[in-house]
Amino acid sequence: MGTEKRSSVPLCMLVTEAAGTLPEKLNGRTKVIVATSVMLSFISFWRAAAIVLNDLGSSAYYVGGIAERATGRAAPWFIFGVMLFSYAVRAVYIESCAMFTRGGVYRVVKEAMGGTLAKLSVSALMFDYMLTGPISGVSAGQYIIGLISQTTVYLGHPWTPSVTTINYLAAGIAGAITIYFWWRNTRGIHESSDDALRIMYITTVMVVLLIGWCTFTILIKPAMQRLPPSPAPHNLVFNNDAVGWMPRLLPRVFQETKSGSAPANQPEGPAEPHFSIVANAGMLIGLIGILMAFGHSFLAMSGEESLAQVNRELEYPKHQNLMRAGFVIFLYSLLFTSLVSFFAYAIIPDRDRPQYFDNLISGIAINLAGPMTLKLAFQAFIVLVGFLMLAGAINTAIVGANGVLNRVSEDGVMTDWFRAPHRRFGTTYRMINLIVILQLVAIIASRGNTYTLGEAYAFGVIWSFAFKALAMLVLRFRDKSKREWKVPFNISLDGHEVPIGLGVITVLLFSVAGVNLITKEVATISGIVFTIVFFTIFLVSEKINERQRAEEIHTTSAMDQFRLAANDNVSTESVAVRPGNTIVLVRDYNTLGHLKKALEITHTGKTDLVAMTAHLMRGPDTGYEDIAEDRLFSRYEQYLFSKVVALAEKAGKTVHLLVVPSSDIFQAIAMTAARLATRDIIAGRSSWMTPEQQAKNLGEAWEHLPNKPHQRVRFRVIGPDDEIRDFYLGAHAPDLTNEEIQFIHSLWLDITRERGLDNVRHKDIVMMALNQLAEQLHGEARAQIMERLRLLKNSSGELPRMSASTDEEDAHPIARDKSLSH
Repeated sequence: MGTEKRSSVPLCMLVTEAAGTLPEKLNGRTKVIVATSVMLSFISFWRAAAIVLNDLGSSAYYVGGIAERATGRAAPWFIFGVMLFSYAVRAVYIESCAMFTRGGVYRVVKEAMGGTLAKLSVSALMFDYMLTGPISGVSAGQYIIGLISQTTVYLGHPWTPSVTTINYLAAGIAGAITIYFWWRNTRGIHESSDDALRIMYITTVMVVLLIGWCTFTILIKPAMQRLPPSPAPHNLVFNNDAVGWMPRLLPRVFQETKSGSAPANQPEGPAEPHFSIVANAGMLIGLIGILMAFGHSFLAMSGEESLAQVNRELEYPKHQNLMRAGFVIFLYSLLFTSLVSFFAYAIIPDRDRPQYFDNLISGIAINLAGPMTLKLAFQAFIVLVGFLMLAGAINTAIVGANGVLNRVSEDGVMTDWFRAPHRRFGTTYRMINLIVILQLVAIIASRGNTYTLGEAYAFGVIWSFAFKALAMLVLRFRDKSKREWKVPFNISLDGHEVPIGLGVITVLLFSVAGVNLITKEVATISGIVFTIVFFTIFLVSEKINERQRAEEIHTTSAMDQFRLAANDNVSTESVAVRPGNTIVLVRDYNTLGHLKKALEITHTGKTDLVAMTAHLMRGPDTGYEDIAEDRLFSRYEQYLFSKVVALAEKAGKTVHLLVVPSSDIFQAIAMTAARLATRDIIAGRSSWMTPEQQAKNLGEAWEHLPNKPHQRVRFRVIGPDDEIRDFYLGAHAPDLTNEEIQFIHSLWLDITRERGLDNVRHKDIVMMALNQLAEQLHGEARAQIMERLRLLKNSSGELPRMSASTDEEDAHPIARDKSLSH
């Protein structure tokens, strides 16, 4: 069942009554209780670090080549500097995560700095997400094509495609991976922390092998015992794309360098102009050059926003584990990302390194000491690990962007049309479609060029960080409430706190961002256009929402009105239900047939009926406590519950309504059922999962509960034809048929005929059989037993007859137990 450690906190709920008994009303509105803490499945800081590193660590595969192509051979030092600075930027995110904010940081930032700047910051963040997926996918494609090409050369049938062909093939691979994750996210299939942890185990093995093998190679080859040129202004050599408008703005400062002096970043074809800073240009110009190089290396820090996504799921003590996760992320990324660039400079000859700019780690593998067969195998391992990490970064980008759009949509910045759930899967598929379409457009527009995507991506990364730091700096003065943790280096002057550390970080971020504006023409133009487009979408959508505030997805007359009241606890007392109640899961107001059946078979005078829907909370800055009520009870939930109330009134039954926000639907269901001492959970048949899969997912969530209740809980799946399938959660007595009981009894009769066994009981026979099965599962007969179980699963419910007696009349078929055991 997995080993993930889970904890529980108060969940957010919405409760009311309808029909049978007259609900409590005020001014004609039904009372609704809303608790403001999220029900989450919690993970250790190791798992949180693994999730972030799957995104952050993926940049090691492409940042080294991009930075050296842009700034010259001194690039490894700037990547190292960026990774050191990442600890300061991560401190800003940790303070943000530790803030006790109502509804997440986005809402507070809006209140502190206004809606315009909040929309601009979200637009820059969206630009970051829109390019995370494409650059990761294209980079994965570059590594795959490079491996195939190297393998054909080794086999004696060389295939050496042109740069253009490689880029097109890489773009095709990136598009295929993006479409695959579009398919998964549309259906609500998300990666677990177990998957992230397994990937990081494999990645760690690769990193250790890489460091060890590179160190060995450098020690035995004196020519490779070298460091890159120092990160001084006179060692900087920018390509034409990296200087942008600078030669026109400062023509006497930037001089064109002869092609022969910069062979390390010289592309194929005609010589590309390169620029260096003239001697004795002055300290200010030198500082500008350093900031330019720093900015071109900044995408090494991509993925920091993932920390805000996993913060909600960290187990307690939350802040302490957040600090631990941040330190693990810092050390791992510092070693992996930085060392890759230093090893590439030391091991790959200067004349060969440009051909590996798009797959730098593969270039390192090919130039290591040792037999080619072993090096090619290691390259394949590197490509496999890279594919897993880079593909995971694509998924993280889709999930993160979808979470951001849902967050701003909850604030009325986007129309409800975008948030309408998929009829089959319940996901915000229109937002996912928009995200994936933009990512595919970026892949096509770049033609698979990693460098173009990387330069544009750095624009989004730096500006999203800058806005984040500015927001936190403003909040220090606007919101002086006590914080669990702050960015260090704060002094007090006349009773007022001056955030020196946070201020320095903010100034440095905006300095790099400002220099980037005038040194990256393509990135600046595309970033500004994208930001303006998204800002316009947000602005127009907000205006439409303001004009149509009184309107609904359907007519307002079709909806009941509800009065919200905050409550941070869920229990039988707070929800006003008795133990042994029944939960009915609802999400789509078009498919409530199972609710009709539940109302029909439930005597609400004896058993309370709770209609529950889960409100998914994903993406950064969504918060995990003190969440605003209107975020959890949107107009969609209002219309859904109006339908539920109408059905309850028609049946003349009492029903309680419950909204549970969570990052995992099945965890929310399991934890709610445990807290309410529920006896039955009823769901409609999923359009994309079998009842067995539904029961398996819920059973796994039940097993992860820290303190599982002892009561027997039945999970009932009602199909469109009112057919009911029953499953049971946790440990329970199997639901045996009469034939199965008779079969056990026949074995008992046969055994008790033997001398000295007359006192054997039925359960002794069952336990002996189970113990023998356990022994066989750990022996040679395991495969045979598993095959029999597969036949049992795929059959109509019966296996060939088995009996302890040769008498045919004593033999009884073993039928399938239609319960779910764990």
